[in-house]
Amino acid sequence: MLTSACFRKYLLPGFIFQSIIIGGGYGTGRELVEFFMTNGPMAGLLGMLVSMIIWSAVLAVAFELARMQKAYDYRSFLGGLLGKGWIGYEIVYVIGLVLVVSVIGSASGEILNSMFGLSEIVGISLMILAVGVLAFYGSNVIERVFSIWSIALFAGFIVVISVSYWRFGDKVGEVSRMFDPEADWIMSGARYAAYNVGLMPAMLFALRHLETRKEAFLSGSIAGVIAMLPGVFIYYSMLTQYPEIVSEPIPAYYLLEMMDIPVLQIGFQIILFGTFIETGVGVIHGFNERIAGVYLEKGLIMPAVLRFGIAMVLLILAVFVADAIGIVEIIARGYGALTWGYWAVFVIPVMTIGIWRIYRPITTAHRT
Repeated sequence: MLTSACFRKYLLPGFIFQSIIIGGGYGTGRELVEFFMTNGPMAGLLGMLVSMIIWSAVLAVAFELARMQKAYDYRSFLGGLLGKGWIGYEIVYVIGLVLVVSVIGSASGEILNSMFGLSEIVGISLMILAVGVLAFYGSNVIERVFSIWSIALFAGFIVVISVSYWRFGDKVGEVSRMFDPEADWIMSGARYAAYNVGLMPAMLFALRHLETRKEAFLSGSIAGVIAMLPGVFIYYSMLTQYPEIVSEPIPAYYLLEMMDIPVLQIGFQIILFGTFIETGVGVIHGFNERIAGVYLEKGLIMPAVLRFGIAMVLLILAVFVADAIGIVEIIARGYGALTWGYWAVFVIPVMTIGIWRIYRPITTAHRT
């Protein structure tokens, strides 16, 4: 039987990580098209496998580093890993935050416009308000909301893939055999993994429940799988509309239109809207926790109203970026550049300096 302690240690971190990356990672479906489906159906799946393996490996090491250092915000975590070089991560993180929130803000407006005919600014405003409220209440409320919504997300994605196979199953079998031996699926998987796992320090607040090295390694390994599974579900579902879906700005919405089941369209779009809120909350809460760490060092508590205010400023800035650049261009160009930044300031340091610090002889006192 799964106890609450086991849930907090082995499943909650995965749900939190998945919640943070999903809006910018595969909530719209556009990201899966850009990084994977353009290589062809089967090569795309292999690329997703590469990403999942990288996620699990990096998260396992990073979780243990956070546990050893008792570092639960990205400033203290990266400071312990990179010293004064941690500021490089902050620069990349803030740029990534604005880009990711730009994507989810744009997608939120389009979803409510398509569902209810509301102006896109209404959808964007509702997303901003929901993110601000959750940022105001902090870690405990965020953990509970993310856990519940992640379960709803898995259920929704299972329904979508089931209906896709029921309606268009023959086409999936046909396109899934397409494989281009020259497709660069390994590099695509590595790029996708980096720009997503680079957001991991935003979820450090969820690692306070880990007590031993074994728990940290196992929790990180499981988190990579939990985070990728919904992406695999939606990718398989989108294959039913391949290759037409490749050119769609929001492929997930196009897939629902092709299913032509109004109840499913509405229900799944509500779930998608919730995932955009989750991602917005996750990346902004990570930034707030970094500031809260400074308050804590001074023996103070960060005011909740300041959390709300920071969330509002960042969200409004991101909306202006989305309006100026456009969702397809942000994903195609912004995410690509962001990938190499995260490799440099997060993935490579964790998998080199981090592993060395975990296993060097003088750290034997940390082994429990």
